[in-house]
Amino acid sequence: MNPLIPNDYPQWLMSLKTRIRQARVQASLSVNRELIHLYWSIGNTINQQRATQSWGAKVIAQLAHDLRTEFPDMKGLSSTNLKYMARFAKVWSEAAIGQQAVDQLPWGHNILIMTVLSEPNVREWYIRKTIENGWSRSVLEVQIESAAHLRVGAAQTNFERTLPAPQSDLAREFVKDPYTFDFLGITDASNERTIEKSLIAHLRDFLVELGVGFAFVGSQYKLDIEGHEFYIDLLFYHTKLHCYVVIELKNTEFKFEYTGQLNGYLAAVDDRVRDPLHDAPTIGLIWCKSKNKTVVEYALRGMETPMGVSTYRTSPELPKQFADLLPSVEFLTEQLKHSGDLIEDISGEDEY
Repeated sequence: MNPLIPNDYPQWLMSLKTRIRQARVQASLSVNRELIHLYWSIGNTINQQRATQSWGAKVIAQLAHDLRTEFPDMKGLSSTNLKYMARFAKVWSEAAIGQQAVDQLPWGHNILIMTVLSEPNVREWYIRKTIENGWSRSVLEVQIESAAHLRVGAAQTNFERTLPAPQSDLAREFVKDPYTFDFLGITDASNERTIEKSLIAHLRDFLVELGVGFAFVGSQYKLDIEGHEFYIDLLFYHTKLHCYVVIELKNTEFKFEYTGQLNGYLAAVDDRVRDPLHDAPTIGLIWCKSKNKTVVEYALRGMETPMGVSTYRTSPELPKQFADLLPSVEFLTEQLKHSGDLIEDISGEDEY
């Protein structure tokens, strides 16, 4: 380092960079917040005029023209977007925008949520998860299409009995049932190793499906136990739970013996891989093509190591119980087309 530069300069520089990044994020959030509240205000005014003056489409078109003329550099003043503003003001009250963190989402995300989802509690779930996970608009679209709100926390586990209360609640939140791997482009008939290799080849999409906190450690992770070799299908570390996660992939219906095998792997990882001073007990997951709920319940009942059982799918079709609760493909396609056209008009929005 230059002798004229103080020794503590690198630390000072790092601190300054952090403050600048935080300020930029806060400034971006502030601008977005003001924009969302402006859109709500415009939409609410339009709704009031519609109710008292019987405004029609021609008035909205004229309003869009006049606003664009007055503010030529401002994006998002098309007649289509004005109609979305009016709809937005009907969906959310002004107080709810801040309470539900709606104003923390980019406008394109808000359009997607309010046009595709109709139930308030489901809308709120996707808003919360988008903020927690930093979902881009395209990832949010995939999560909605795959009914993520019905899958998260739905796996059968023994976490409540085998993990302390704070960790057991968090652990249940990171497991799903089913997991959706239709991004692999393979058939349900593929064998376990083919699916496993494809998941690693599509690691980015795989990590998105797993959720925030998963760090990939290895595939076919080798355990050498006094001359006997064992291979874990997938090994991850969860940065929020501070523990290793062992995943065993089975291309069959769940069987009793799967929990016994996983129990041995968990014990070995706890003894030979885990740092007992810093890492929580290892968690295990079994992914099967199908499962009987009662059989899984019996299999987990006697296990003292934390584990869960989920199903997975590699084909695009959702299970019927989920598909019946979602908008049709045709409806989604039409709504997303309109959203895409609008987003071209408000291209100042970044997709993150």
